[in-house]
Amino acid sequence: MSKGYRERLAEGRRAMAHLIHVWHERNGWSHKVLPSLAEALDLGRVHNSQISNLRNGKLAAPGPEVFLALGQANAVLFAGLDPIRDRLSEPHADLLQHLNEGHEPLVNGRGKPLGAGALFEIFVGLASLPPGFDWRIDETEASALSAALADQLCDGKTWRFCRDQVMAAYPVSKKQRRERFAAVMAGMRDYSADELDGELLDLYGTHQALGGACRHGAEGFLALLRKRAKSLQRETQSEQMS
Repeated sequence: MSKGYRERLAEGRRAMAHLIHVWHERNGWSHKVLPSLAEALDLGRVHNSQISNLRNGKLAAPGPEVFLALGQANAVLFAGLDPIRDRLSEPHADLLQHLNEGHEPLVNGRGKPLGAGALFEIFVGLASLPPGFDWRIDETEASALSAALADQLCDGKTWRFCRDQVMAAYPVSKKQRRERFAAVMAGMRDYSADELDGELLDLYGTHQALGGACRHGAEGFLALLRKRAKSLQRETQSEQMS
């Protein structure tokens, strides 16, 4: 039985919330960055509150100017920062600093930037999320995956003996994300499902930098972590029973 339009719209809204959340997570943005970029370059109008509500799945009927602004901002990011650096350097120095730290665009399976139309189709449930944004990590597995990640990247060693090597391999420069990564590796906290979604490409890059190989890219790395998580859980259960 085909889905009704209400179900399709609800799924589209959740997909868009996930997309916007992970996009911001990967770039280390607050909800103010895209509205500031759109305003600075006259790309369209989108408010901080609209971005926040999109991320939370609470914006039920955004106007066309929201998708226009997001699509045009994404096209600018896809072209790189060099063409806009001079326009932002003095009047918008803080914005430029945020973009220097992260400006990954949204691209489709062919490596082309998502425009206003593609974003709208995702929002109304007519199109799927682009590759790399739909890992389908569940909140119930986030803790086990965090433990598996630490075990995988440290090759079973304690954090004390692998910290310098792993931190050098982690490709992210933003202080907040590095501190969070270190806390997860040390077992002081776990990643949430959304955080893992946002971090997975860089975590896979860390795995590669440490000499790890994996078929099927980041998706294959996620499968490897899931397998390792199950193995760790079996070991824990065996120790508890002995």
